[in-house]
Amino acid sequence: MNLMTLFVLAVGLSMDAFAVAVCKGLAMRKITLGKMAVVGAWFGGFQALMPAIGYVLGYQFKDRIMAVDHWIAFALLVFIGINMIRESRKEEDEMTEDDSLKPHTMFILAVATSIDALAVGITFAFLEVNILAAVSFIGVITFVLSMAGVRVGNVFGTRYKSRAELAGGVILVLFGVKILLEHLGVF
Repeated sequence: MNLMTLFVLAVGLSMDAFAVAVCKGLAMRKITLGKMAVVGAWFGGFQALMPAIGYVLGYQFKDRIMAVDHWIAFALLVFIGINMIRESRKEEDEMTEDDSLKPHTMFILAVATSIDALAVGITFAFLEVNILAAVSFIGVITFVLSMAGVRVGNVFGTRYKSRAELAGGVILVLFGVKILLEHLGVF
């Protein structure tokens, strides 16, 4: 997997965290670099941890499902992407403004925004990926975008939340299609 592909994947995975960070920023009256870093660290840390866990799980079953690995990667990424696209189209009935950065609050949000990264980690087990470099890269990209999301939310509000989720979903679907087409010899 080349650096550009990994970058696009990392940005796609980061969009849920970015959208939640926008909401966090919206709820904060005054943001500081420290608050932005806390949000970035939670989301970036979990976006790095979850694909590593997925990789370990996928690697254990790699030999058994090698013949269909490209279909599994395709299905997981397209499923996650379509769900993100669908979420981006929903109207938010009530916006709950919660500026809490308490560990239990951030833990729940970090896990919720990184479940898709777990599935991507499973696909990494079937691809030629330097897992340590990949998860580090994903974590750093998510950290930076989450910090930016807090700032964007504080300045612009929720205007960009659904667009971020839509973009992330489209990126994941396209990445799934790319994996499938490469394996089938189209690229």
